[in-house]
Amino acid sequence: MTKYLQVEGKNDLVRDINSSAIVNKNRSAYEQAKRRAAEAQKQRDEIRGATREINTLKCEIHEIKDMLKTLLGRN
Repeated sequence: MTKYLQVEGKNDLVRDINSSAIVNKNRSAYEQAKRRAAEAQKQRDEIRGATREINTLKCEIHEIKDMLKTLLGRN
């Protein structure tokens, strides 16, 4: 069984005697941190997706410009 010691001056924190790890007992703070991390990941994914889409559009515009140059060069 894991035993804990109360961290001085911190009601929500305890120290695991076996591993010396600091453990936060405040469940709602933990859940909030998980939600913030998930939201941050979602925002990074959205930015990554938008960047990919922009790069795809840039490539397509470049291809269209090349085609136009080829067509105008033949006339």
